Formats: sequence, C-alpha cells, structure tokens
Amino acid sequence: MSKLSAGIVGASGFTGAELMRLLVGHPNLDLKIATGDSKAGTLVRDLYPSLAAAYPTMAYQPFEPEKLDGLDVVFVGLPHGISMSVVPQIRGRVKHIVDLGSDFRLHNKDLYPDWYGAEHTAPELLAEFVYGLPELFRSKIEGAELIAATGCNAATAVFGLAPLLNAGMIAGEGAVVSLLTGVSGAGRPPKENTTFCTVDSNAEAYALLTHRHTPEMEQALTEYSGKPAQLLFTPHLIPMNRGIIATCFADAVGDVTTESALEALADAYCDEPFMVVSERPPSTKATLGSNTVHLTARFDPRTNKVMVISALDNLMKGASGMAVQCANIALGLPEGSGLPIVGVYP
Repeated sequence: MSKLSAGIVGASGFTGAELMRLLVGHPNLDLKIATGDSKAGTLVRDLYPSLAAAYPTMAYQPFEPEKLDGLDVVFVGLPHGISMSVVPQIRGRVKHIVDLGSDFRLHNKDLYPDWYGAEHTAPELLAEFVYGLPELFRSKIEGAELIAATGCNAATAVFGLAPLLNAGMIAGEGAVVSLLTGVSGAGRPPKENTTFCTVDSNAEAYALLTHRHTPEMEQALTEYSGKPAQLLFTPHLIPMNRGIIATCFADAVGDVTTESALEALADAYCDEPFMVVSERPPSTKATLGSNTVHLTARFDPRTNKVMVISALDNLMKGASGMAVQCANIALGLPEGSGLPIVGVYP
C-alpha cells in the first residue's frame, strides 16, 4: 500500500515537533510539507536537533494554502484564534483536517466570547467539526473531513469521569477537577511564567475559575452520557517538561464501591489498547512518550465521594498522539498506526 500524504500547518511548535516525530515511524503517512511562519526558512534540524536524522534537509515553509493542495490529511497546530482563519482557506484543498487547537471544539459559538475573549470568526463551521476523542466518539470520527482534537486538560478529566457519569455512579453537576500539568503545555514561545527561574521548585495554580477547557469538559461529558455536566476545574503548573495528572472528585450516586468504580472504568475501556485501568495510582512517568492513559478510582464512604485519577502525556495523548489517532480513524487506517503504547523509562 502506498503511503498517504500529510502536511502540518504550524509545525515549529512543540505539538508540531511531536507530530513530525510520530510521522517518521508511521507506516501509512508521509510528511510532505511543514509550515511555520515565524521560522520560515529555518532547517528543522536547527530548531529541533532531535529531528535531524529524520529531516536532514527539510526547512519550515511559510503558510501558502495552495502548497497543501491534494494532501490526504493536514494537521493544524496553531495558537488559539488563528485556526479559525486558516481552516476556511485550506478546506476543499485537502481531504481531511485535524485541528489541534481549540477554535472548533465548542459547538456553541456564544461560549467563545465568554471563555476565549473574542467572537468566533467562522461559526458556520462549528457544526461541521466532530470532536476528536476516539475512545468516546469513534463513530463520529470515522471518515470525518473536519476534526477538532481534544485538549490535553479536557482529555485527562473526561477520560476519568465519563464512564462513571454514563453508568449513573456519579452526579453530573458539582464535580471538582484538580490537575497538575507540565510546562510544555504552555507552548514553545517563551513566557514570563514559564522561564526556568519561575517554574523551577515551584507549583502554582492558574486560570482560577476561568480556564478555557472547562466548557469543553462539560460539553464532552454531557454529549457522551446524555446527562447535564457542570464542574469546577483548577489547573496547576509544576516543574516538569511534559505530562498531566488529574484528580477528579464527584458525589456518588447509589450503591458505589471502589470495586464497582474500577469495574466501570475497566468495562468502558476493555477493548481500548491505549487505556490502562488499574488499582495502582497512575503516574505521569508511566505515560511519557506514549499515547496511553493510566486510570484508577476510589470510593470514600465517609464523604460519599468518588475519586478518579488519570494521567497522560500532554504532547502525545493530549495533543499530537490524539491527532494522529483521529487521522488514522478518519482515513480508515489501523487506529494504532505510528503510535507507541509503551512509555519511556527511566
């Protein structure tokens, strides 16, 4: 079988670099072009020496829609607010688009001013994008032209809460998500709060009550379970390059035990190769470099709360790995093509 053609718009960021790494080992996809306006003309190997052996002569190109004509799939890895102007320019030129940003994740255009601070400039496309969370919405991704890959924070929380909400074991409203995330989630460009001196030996909560992934979590949980979901989400930045771990608390409904909560997670993901459910508490290190999620659950009879903990690699299952998995499904390829299930250790 000849390889299908792929392109990356916004390839100079961390998610773009991770996509390039994954596509090197993908048996069915061949990267034809990588754009990066801020790094146009720069050799990939000079910005990311880790990619030098695979891309010795490739340079980042400026974004020009016509250069993408005829590609089977294009991954868009741009900051929020830019994809909504780029996607309309390339739609119809390529067969499938997987957007790693948040521009097309929410179905309701009215939520964007509240959570992202600006009106959506392409609201007519929101209904045409499918939400890219394969283990929960696989059937919608199959053959889809437009896919909005799930955000890293949202994926971590939703993977833990969705099966229990769907099973009627927890309340859909009042859940609390406390999440720790590595610095790479803030992107490659330097920021005051991500410098070494700021991050090292420090843990800090941010976006209190206002994090933009909150409505995405609520939307996904409601859509999957058919039950209204509302939660309080607080992320924390910790001195780690990559990885996310979320501890979620929700009110128990009915006769719940630790064993039944673990069983609900195991049943929901029993046929999913990228999901590991265990009594063992998850760790970010176990997920490093893999597309795998690790989960556990506990029931506390004293407070009548269910606690679910999930961990994943924010650049893999939280971004680039998720995007490749979505592309595989949309293109009719083996879902796990090019995706490692084993983490790097130590």
